[in-house]
Amino acid sequence: MGRTTLLLITVVLVAYYVYTPLPGDIEEPWKLILEITTGNIFRNLAFIAELLGINHYMSTVQLFLRLQEVPATSDENVTVIDTAFSSVPVRIYMPKRKSEMLRRGLFYIHGGGWCLGSAALSLYDLLARKTADRLDAIVVSTDYGLAPKYHFPRQFEDVYSALRWFLQEDVLERYGVDPRRVGVAGDSAGGNLAAAVTQQLIQDPDVKTKLKVQALVYPALQALDINLPSYQEGSYFPILSPSLMARFWSEYFTTDRTLEKAMLLNQHVPLESSHLFQFVNWSSLLPERYKKGHVYKSPTPGSSELSRRYPGFLDVKACPLLANDNTLSLLPLTYIITCQYDVLRDDGLMYVMRLQNVGVHVTHHHIEDGFHGAFTLHGFKIAHRIQNQYLSWLMKNL
Repeated sequence: MGRTTLLLITVVLVAYYVYTPLPGDIEEPWKLILEITTGNIFRNLAFIAELLGINHYMSTVQLFLRLQEVPATSDENVTVIDTAFSSVPVRIYMPKRKSEMLRRGLFYIHGGGWCLGSAALSLYDLLARKTADRLDAIVVSTDYGLAPKYHFPRQFEDVYSALRWFLQEDVLERYGVDPRRVGVAGDSAGGNLAAAVTQQLIQDPDVKTKLKVQALVYPALQALDINLPSYQEGSYFPILSPSLMARFWSEYFTTDRTLEKAMLLNQHVPLESSHLFQFVNWSSLLPERYKKGHVYKSPTPGSSELSRRYPGFLDVKACPLLANDNTLSLLPLTYIITCQYDVLRDDGLMYVMRLQNVGVHVTHHHIEDGFHGAFTLHGFKIAHRIQNQYLSWLMKNL
C-alpha cells in the first residue's frame, strides 16, 4: 500500500510539473509541452544554483545552452567560417554555388534577452544555413557581449561595430555582396538590437552603404510600460512570462534586482521622463482588437535614483520605440512578425503603427497561433511556416 501511494504521489507530482496549460489553437501541443518542460528543468536548476549563491541565474542557463552549440562546419551547399568583425565574433555563411552577380547580404542578430544564446547555437546555425542557401545570400550571424558580464550599451555597441565593419565597401566586395541589397534581421532581443542599429545607421554620416531592409521577429522594443495588454495576458503564454521578460530587461542594464522589482510594479520611470510615454501609449497605438477591454492606466512614477543609476532603460538605443517620428520616417523597408501568445506582441504592434503613421512601408505578419520562440523551434511545423514567410519576404524585397 505504501509503495502504491508513493507511486501515485510521484505520478501526480510529475504530471503537475509537466502539465502546461496552452491556448486551444496551439499546433503540436505535446511537442511544445516537452520543449517547455525541458527548459523548465534547466531554469529551475539555474534558480537553485543562484539561490545557493553558486552562480548567477543567467550564467548557469548559458552554460546549459553551450551544450547546444555546434562548430562552424561547411556542408554541400554552404561554406561556414568563424571570424571577427571589428573584434566582434561572427559566423559567416556563404553559398557554394557559383553566382554571375553580386549576392544579397543579411546581417543576423540572435535573441536571448541580451543574456543568452550565440550564433553557434544549433537553432541559429540551421536558420542561417537555410537562409544562405534559399536566398543565395551571404549571411553574417553575429555574437555580442552578454549580461550579466556586460550591460547596455555593450550589446548595442558590439552589434553596431560589427555591422559597420560589414558595410565597408572593401568588406562587401571581399564577400561578393551587392551594397544595394544588404539587410539586417533579428529575433526577440536580436530584433531589439536590429531595430536600434538600423535607427543609428541612418544618422551615421560615415556609413555610405545603407540598409535596404530590416526584418524584426517578435522584437522587444520598449522597457517603459510592462503593463501592456500582452503583458497582462502573458501569464498564460508559453516560453516567455512577464516576470522573465522583466528580468531580461533589468539584466540588460544592471545586476541590481531593485530595477527588476520596480519594473514588475511598473513603477520605474521617473516623473521627469513621463513625456516618453507618448511613444509607447498602447491606448492610441494598438488596434482595437488587441485592447480587448483593457483600460489604459498611466504607470506610477518611479524613483529618479533608478534612472540616474541605470539610464539605459530610457535610451532610444535600448528602446527603439522611443525614437521620434523624424527618425522613424527615414527607416528602410520593414518586415515585422508578431505572435498572438507573446508578451512582446504589443511592442511589435505599436512599432507597426508608428512606422505606418510616418509613411514607412511595413509588411506585418501576425501569427494567430504563434508564441514567443516559435520562429526558431527546430522540428516544429509552426517554425517551418514562419520561416518560410520570412524567407519569402526577404527573397522578394532584399
